[in-house]
Amino acid sequence: MANKPNEPNTPNKTDAAGTADANGAGDRLTVAVLGPGGVGGLLAALLSRAGHRVICLAGDDTVRALRDTGIRVRSGQFGDFTAPVEADTELRAPVDACLVTVKQTALDSALTRVPPTALGDGLLVPFLNGVEHPAALRERYRPDRVAPAVIRVESTRLFPGVIEHGSPFAEIDLAGDPVPRPRLDALAAALAGAGPATRVVEDETSALWAKMSFLAPFALLTTRHGLPLGDVRTGHRVELTALVEETAAVSRACGAPADPDRALARYDAFPPGTKSSMQRDAEAERPLELDAIGGALLRAAERHGVPVPVTARLVRKLREAGH
Repeated sequence: MANKPNEPNTPNKTDAAGTADANGAGDRLTVAVLGPGGVGGLLAALLSRAGHRVICLAGDDTVRALRDTGIRVRSGQFGDFTAPVEADTELRAPVDACLVTVKQTALDSALTRVPPTALGDGLLVPFLNGVEHPAALRERYRPDRVAPAVIRVESTRLFPGVIEHGSPFAEIDLAGDPVPRPRLDALAAALAGAGPATRVVEDETSALWAKMSFLAPFALLTTRHGLPLGDVRTGHRVELTALVEETAAVSRACGAPADPDRALARYDAFPPGTKSSMQRDAEAERPLELDAIGGALLRAAERHGVPVPVTARLVRKLREAGH
């Protein structure tokens, strides 16, 4: 039987860097997690196990499950464990940081659970695919508190509160050009102390485009052909190479470095059965993040006058297929 989570605690007061006062535990943060799915559930459980106060924000059914059983994690890297978390349908008091780990397709409705007045001075940390979300979030929340993050991990929510972490790694890049560096450092320290390898990177644009340059070819091709990465990189190598080169050209035009040869080498190093999250969503008939990935790539290419015929054809075909 799973361990029952502790009753909610009253958080210690924290300063701007998230360090608890003299009466509390040093460096203990209060972190909200919007969307405790594969990524959010894993981070919530790891942070809770490390001693931080964690509040998961979700729908009624998930909230009940998390209150009853906490979050159970199965992980070759971090072990199998159960961590208690608090859960609510809406953020009701300020936190040090709110991790946004929903899909881009659910972002607008999910953000109603995080009123700007409740977030207060807390960081908003989106772990989202694409490159356009920071600007949109800065229109809604304090611009100097939006800290985009990139995570490299394979983690799946099997059921509410049950997470399977399948990759032998979990790596986070934390950015936010206008965010005070002490705030980024405090959150990075908490995440690193909980388990994931975490670093603060200087250039937000480069961090987001580094992920986009890898994700876009992977997601678009595996979804279009309904094949895992191994079959794509062998049976559709020419198309993969062209798409990687197009994405790299757009990345460079946006001011971020890109290395097509390195990207191809990374694909070749992945297990052949690897599927993209977009492909898994298509197989489950869930909404796809096609606009956040393919659409954003096309819009950036148009702004900078970069020709991307392979990308345009793939996005068109996926849209014609009803995605």
